Amino acid sequence: MAPGLALSAGESSLNYSRHISYWRRNLKTFLPHHYTGNDSNRMTLAFFIIAALDLLGDLPAALSAEERQGYIDWVYRCQLPEGGFRPWPGTDVGSLRHDGNRLWDPAHVPGTFFALLILIMLGDDLNRVKRREILVWLRTMQRPDGSFGETRGENGRVEGGSDTRFGYMATAIRWILRGNVDGPVDGVPDIDVDKFVACLQQSETYDGGISEAAYHEAHAGFACCAIHSLYFLDRLPIPPRSAQVPDGRLRGVTNLPLTLHWLASRQTLTLEDEDDIDTLGDETDSTATCHDAHSFLKLQSYPSTAGQMSFKGQPTSHFELQWVGLNGRANKVGDTCYGYWACASLKVLDHLDVVDGKPIRRWLLDKTQHIVGGFGKGPGDPPDIFHSYLGLLVLSMFGEPGLKDIDVALCISNRAKQHLESLPWRKDIVEIGA
Repeated sequence: MAPGLALSAGESSLNYSRHISYWRRNLKTFLPHHYTGNDSNRMTLAFFIIAALDLLGDLPAALSAEERQGYIDWVYRCQLPEGGFRPWPGTDVGSLRHDGNRLWDPAHVPGTFFALLILIMLGDDLNRVKRREILVWLRTMQRPDGSFGETRGENGRVEGGSDTRFGYMATAIRWILRGNVDGPVDGVPDIDVDKFVACLQQSETYDGGISEAAYHEAHAGFACCAIHSLYFLDRLPIPPRSAQVPDGRLRGVTNLPLTLHWLASRQTLTLEDEDDIDTLGDETDSTATCHDAHSFLKLQSYPSTAGQMSFKGQPTSHFELQWVGLNGRANKVGDTCYGYWACASLKVLDHLDVVDGKPIRRWLLDKTQHIVGGFGKGPGDPPDIFHSYLGLLVLSMFGEPGLKDIDVALCISNRAKQHLESLPWRKDIVEIGA
């Protein structure tokens, strides 16, 4: 965990009791009707709920031993006979499943990723996981161009997008089940790591960002997934002046300084929709009030001397770095989830220090923290499971007191990660491959 921020009296605070109440409601009762359309992603929703309570330190109190075992058994009921997990129980036809209809009940990359993480957080030993079968299946999810898909359709065709999200989850599944061992494990060959890294390189953009595919616009979410994938594969760039000897392996993030600049530039003072209004030329216009492009942070001078001079004698405003949000693309409004996508990337690259955590923390706690608990996407938005968990992750990254420290790449607490690394079967794999 990053060192805790030195907070002064009167600083914004995380309302722990309301966040715990929010997550317990999600765990113990039906979700709001707005989630109905996401029922096929039930494993994903379950992950966020369990992970949030773990991060808040409330998981032992929230679950009885019987409930914990019940959730573990529910996850295993979503495991397929041939390996991998379905993302929800809705396609499970039980004994009626056969070779003719298994196409409609396929193993699912996100479903498998989140299922494994739930089992890890709940303290399971993963001995019932069809580990070898998953590794066999995972190789079939990689396309000839190196990318990964979501699931397999007719004639074994890889379905779903080819963006970095699926590559991230596939490499995380690989890391969970075999670590960074080179060569076959349990007789199963590895994925084509070099081809996947080359695919990520092609998604790097001229400005240092990473997109979903070659020649697309850079996007913080896709960049984060790519960087986390490289972390799982031990293919991050070797830092300048590092003691690490170049090993000749293909690595991603080919221009580290430019990527760091792009990630740091995701900080913005445009925090809500009304901040998008262009007042250039207005009689009230000043550096402190203008909402067009020059209201965005220019980190090279942070703030410029001219900007500091313009504030003298002026009323204070929220543009004086009291709150700093993060966006996913240039000229977009700040969004809670991009606080994670951008800051987690910096954390994995070991450069979280290029951003100031205090105004980011205030933005989350003052602007998107909701009165009933959880976080909304932006100011005034109701809390939702996705943004509420990622908001907690950002605060933990900056050392928020009372939150567990996290592994930002796996998106789980270090307590849970250490449980995974302590499992005898995994220790045997890693030690043999060392």
